[in-house]
Amino acid sequence: MRVIFMGTPDFSVPVLEALVGAGHDVAAVYCQPPRPAGRGKKDRPTPVHARAAQMGLEVRHPQSLKDAGAQAEFAALGADVAVVVAYGLILPQAVLDAPRRGCLNIHASLLPRWRGAAPIHRAIMSGDAETGICIMQMEAGLDTGPVLLREATAIGAQETTGALHDRLSAMGARLIVEALERLDTLEATVQPEEGVTYAAKIDKAEARVDWSRDATQVDRQIRGLSPFPGAWCEIEGSRVKLLASETATGAGAPGEVLQSPPGTLEVACGQGAVRLLRLQRAGRAAQDSQDFLRGMALPPGTRL
Repeated sequence: MRVIFMGTPDFSVPVLEALVGAGHDVAAVYCQPPRPAGRGKKDRPTPVHARAAQMGLEVRHPQSLKDAGAQAEFAALGADVAVVVAYGLILPQAVLDAPRRGCLNIHASLLPRWRGAAPIHRAIMSGDAETGICIMQMEAGLDTGPVLLREATAIGAQETTGALHDRLSAMGARLIVEALERLDTLEATVQPEEGVTYAAKIDKAEARVDWSRDATQVDRQIRGLSPFPGAWCEIEGSRVKLLASETATGAGAPGEVLQSPPGTLEVACGQGAVRLLRLQRAGRAAQDSQDFLRGMALPPGTRL
């Protein structure tokens, strides 16, 4: 098929590679414009932009698709279908209608659960047992379109957003290729009205750990916000990111470091405790708890 690809972050890159690998003709790649990044604050192309350029594909990054000129340029590509995954702009109806077979979205949840911006984070933070990928026929509403193909996967007990992100990205790449192969025979299933939830964009204010909460909630917060923006607490006056954890059976005052085997770091919560597995001090690389404790001794009774 002649395909327009629309995506921006790392999550979208394997999808673009899969479409090209399957032999589809990618007419153009749409992504967000380069933005200042790094110490020098120089404009840096997005991951999709960089990969598309390496592959010799035409890259477009309009600030908006609302004006008639941008919409005409999109329609002039004569695409059979547009594949959209974490693009970052709302598509006006004229854009949705331009490809002959419409626009297909790869969404990282089991719709209608977790429509919106941060479905992977929210699934872990809410303690969902499973999530997955939906290939959806796009319409004007926010992730409201009928689903053509879906696949579920269990969320591991220690899985972080980073790890789940990579698994779902690969799954989405595989499923969109299958969906395009079977597009003539797939039946569109309208999403039920019951069970709709919205995955609000992650606010950095959510990242500070409140040790008075239940250990299960704290563990989900740590894993759900890892690696970005990273749940954090203060340890001896310094902000430390907490990047991996598991629940533990200890008890104590909220935020108290508990007696535990050497090289491990258990912290009491309002109920239960968490074992911190990976941490990162400001300006330093992430470390496993054993290495972290070599540089910062935290005897039992220390309060975080």
